[in-house]
Amino acid sequence: MSGIPLGVLDLVPVPSGSTAAEALHHSIDLARQTEAFGYARYWFAEHHLNPGVAGTSPAVVLALTASATSTIRIGSGAVQLGHRTALSTVEEFGLIDALHPGRLDLGLGRSAGRPPQRSAPEPPFEGHTPNGLRIPKAFSFAHLLDHPRVALQQHLLNLPGARPQDYAEQVDDVLALLRGEYRSPGGVEAHAVPGEGADVQVWILGSSGGVSAETAGRNGLRFAANYHVSPASVLEAAEGYRAAFKPSAELDRPYLTVSADVVVAEDDATARELAAGYAPWVRSIRTTEGAIPFPTPAEARALPWTDADGELVADRVETQFVGSARTVADHLDRLQEATGADELLITTITHDHADRVRSYRLLAEEWQRRSG
Repeated sequence: MSGIPLGVLDLVPVPSGSTAAEALHHSIDLARQTEAFGYARYWFAEHHLNPGVAGTSPAVVLALTASATSTIRIGSGAVQLGHRTALSTVEEFGLIDALHPGRLDLGLGRSAGRPPQRSAPEPPFEGHTPNGLRIPKAFSFAHLLDHPRVALQQHLLNLPGARPQDYAEQVDDVLALLRGEYRSPGGVEAHAVPGEGADVQVWILGSSGGVSAETAGRNGLRFAANYHVSPASVLEAAEGYRAAFKPSAELDRPYLTVSADVVVAEDDATARELAAGYAPWVRSIRTTEGAIPFPTPAEARALPWTDADGELVADRVETQFVGSARTVADHLDRLQEATGADELLITTITHDHADRVRSYRLLAEEWQRRSG
């Protein structure tokens, strides 16, 4: 069962005392190394106004990474369509595909700079699945939606007076442009060059069983469910996608990857030490401060911390898989079994680059042992 593929999700984290330039060099090095470790794909996320995250433009980082790797699939996890057009997205990925054909994953998300809003019912339960996977209490972003920093991000990402296109319609436009089938409501053709005919896999990323899952299913596309961001609704997302799925020329059955936040070390205690900065890092995101540079364990312990802080990040901390390769692989087996995932997408952040590389290496070695 552990023979299913593992992929990498990279936010291009900036550790404390480091720079964005160093973070980019480290991410490109990590892509090269995880390619050698046997990971199937390497995705870059998109985030803005975060001092501790340098992954602001997946297409730009992908273009750099494509030249440094040769076999691993590379992609976006995800391009945020809320402040882009379908045409600009297709053209950007068409440019990369023109030089690196057949390796690109175009992952599409719908955020426009606001925290995600639920469009489906609350998960049916909080606790553990029959096989032991933790499903925590759902976290609500409602109190953050009108925060001044959220409004500022929207202001800076969107042109004055612009309104985001309906997400499902925008995905339809992306697909039509890739296929060379785009027509305006008045019947005028548009052809993206480069972009039309590009050999890219289109994925939809989502955190619930709502619009994103339904859009992926309706179009017969691959879907990525975010356990690492919204662990409370991962089962709902997987079920919603499968319920909406219709076979397409691309897929005859649903195809799902599920993300997980992971830190692996030689033993459980060392891994817990390396993961010490995770809770304050998540707190900085959820207070709209913006992701802080990822702290060392000593820096993390020196930061002020309250019970309210612990509650703010509890769902993320208790669903981060931390430990030896055997411990973490057991958690990943449970995640795969509970969701029926066809792949798993691993995201790991540590302060030191060498520890991050080692985490991916140790996990890959254990995963390969189990599949052998």
